[in-house]
Amino acid sequence: MIRTILDLYILVLIVDVIISYIPSVKYQPWAKTIHKVSEFTCKPVRQILPPDLPMDPSPMIVIIGINLLKLLW
Repeated sequence: MIRTILDLYILVLIVDVIISYIPSVKYQPWAKTIHKVSEFTCKPVRQILPPDLPMDPSPMIVIIGINLLKLLW
């Protein structure tokens, strides 16, 4: 059950990354909700990283962290 929830959260993170590259979809209400859900874990990681990176690696870091958590579980 917990593994399924973690897999769904990884899917939400991937969808948020894809949506961020599509400007016409980015401002839809459902896309904003997905972004709020993914910001729960990405924002603390983003605050640790230097601000001048050319791209945002925080979703990838969170996905790696979730996969490590699943391995240890």
